[in-house]
Amino acid sequence: MGEYDVLAAALAPACAAVLVLAAALVRTRRRWQTAVGERGWLLERERESAAEAAIAAERDRIARELHDIVSHNVSLMVVQASAAREVLGTMPDEAATALRAVEDAGRGAMTDLRHLLGLLAPAQNGEDTDPGPARADDPGTPLAPQPGLDRLGHLVDRISFAGLPVEVRISGEPRPLPQGVDVTAYLIIQEALTNALRHGDGGKAEVSVRYADHALRVEVLNTGPSVLTGTAPAAPKAHGAGTGRGLLGLRERVAVYGGDLDARRRLGGGYRVRARIPLDRP
Repeated sequence: MGEYDVLAAALAPACAAVLVLAAALVRTRRRWQTAVGERGWLLERERESAAEAAIAAERDRIARELHDIVSHNVSLMVVQASAAREVLGTMPDEAATALRAVEDAGRGAMTDLRHLLGLLAPAQNGEDTDPGPARADDPGTPLAPQPGLDRLGHLVDRISFAGLPVEVRISGEPRPLPQGVDVTAYLIIQEALTNALRHGDGGKAEVSVRYADHALRVEVLNTGPSVLTGTAPAAPKAHGAGTGRGLLGLRERVAVYGGDLDARRRLGGGYRVRARIPLDRP
């Protein structure tokens, strides 16, 4: 065997090994590219799912905000308009007062709706270019912040003026609350009082706010026909028929902060709405 044959015999295994390694490298690279492609597809699907969930959550939030705005203000307007119609011929001053309350409620609803629509369609720079006037005759008035318990007195005055006497009890040491908790507590009271006004039958309501060490407790009671006496509850008027979206939305709001909300008919008559919102949750 010549020297060339010996060299060829020695290089043959090395060349074969190189070819095997090259083929393995190609297969490994293809598997890696496939895995990267699948991972990218999965990440894209996850992004799409997250975007769809965010859109659904935002739609639910907008629906709750619209319900809060429309239900409360329109209920007040219907009650006041009905009162004005009944006394229009005999007590024109009282009728005028009731109509002014209808006007104020309508302006308040328009302000809140303009604010919400401004948030949905802001300018390209992110600013609200059409915040909407607080009053129709004062276009320069800025928007008010979301209501909190500091606006409870104003809410009670409006409900009382609409025909539902309200008594308020505050216990514990009032202190600043996280904005979300503050707004949620106010909305619970607003929804409960609006429902009591809408479905009530000449009763009254009691609002209790308790500042405990680790939680805020809110309770709204209203009187009404008793199931113990066999008296049937008053049937809701046509304008008061609701879907329960308000209480469902409030339960979700409270659950965000680790709290709970309970709403049920009282055996002694009327309805009770009770909520507990933790204050020490990070």
